[in-house]
Amino acid sequence: MRLLLDSFWRAVAYCMLPRVIVLSLLPLALMVLLAAGLGYFYWDAAVAWTREALDAWPLLSSFWAWIGRLFSSDVTAALAPLVVVFGVTPLIVVLSLLIVAGFMAPALTKLVAERRFPTLEQKKGASFFGSVLRSLGATVLALIALVVSMPLWLIPPLVLILPPLIWGWLTYRVMSFDALAEHASPEERATLLRAHRLPLLCIGVLCGYLGAAPSIVWASGLLFAAAFFVLVPIAIWIYTLVFAFSALWFAHYCLDALTQLRAQRAAQQPAAGSGDAQQQAIEAAEATEANKAALSQWSSP
Repeated sequence: MRLLLDSFWRAVAYCMLPRVIVLSLLPLALMVLLAAGLGYFYWDAAVAWTREALDAWPLLSSFWAWIGRLFSSDVTAALAPLVVVFGVTPLIVVLSLLIVAGFMAPALTKLVAERRFPTLEQKKGASFFGSVLRSLGATVLALIALVVSMPLWLIPPLVLILPPLIWGWLTYRVMSFDALAEHASPEERATLLRAHRLPLLCIGVLCGYLGAAPSIVWASGLLFAAAFFVLVPIAIWIYTLVFAFSALWFAHYCLDALTQLRAQRAAQQPAAGSGDAQQQAIEAAEATEANKAALSQWSSP
């Protein structure tokens, strides 16, 4: 618990550093350009296709007609942009995580190591491509879990539990690996991930709930549709900042745990060495006594 809370407050403090703020804005700029380009070329087509799909749904056609008479408006025309936005939201989250894992996480881990653990040996236990492949594999599994669990989201309590749990698991798998990639050996990384699995998963789940904050803003309905180009960059920056905080939290926790692990092993080695020396001394004394006894027997008449 001490390690968990200590790493949390340190991550909060590091988020206020100018370097961290700049790093959180760089992915935002790239994603805004990508979103603007996709929106410019595909927004009208995506909204039109979604509206046609809603109108062509036989089970809901009567419902749309009833809602339209009630509010005297075209319900599908107002609902289609929201459906597109909520459909794109998981992709934005995944893209944010991949950008942070691929570019920001190593930089933030390096920042933590330089400022707090400058003497920690780097054993290069994982390559950049290995980290990317692991992130992609975990992301695919998380997306599959999201798709499979979507019917359960209709149950009110589960919609507030399942998505953060899935994102938390994904964050835990990606961030903990990246935090130890440069400094820990494969054996040390496996030992730490096994010994600290529950606290690291708790960090991931808490960060998953923090990552759900922009969704609360987006759920404002028609207000979001009216302020689409204002709220989307803000929401993406919140996602990026949350992921930056997650990377810092995992970096502080994992590198501190790695330091403690190496200190424990270093303390155990001299003790084991002294025990071996004592055993060797005992064996040497016993051999000397045996030699004296044999010599006395040989020299006696």
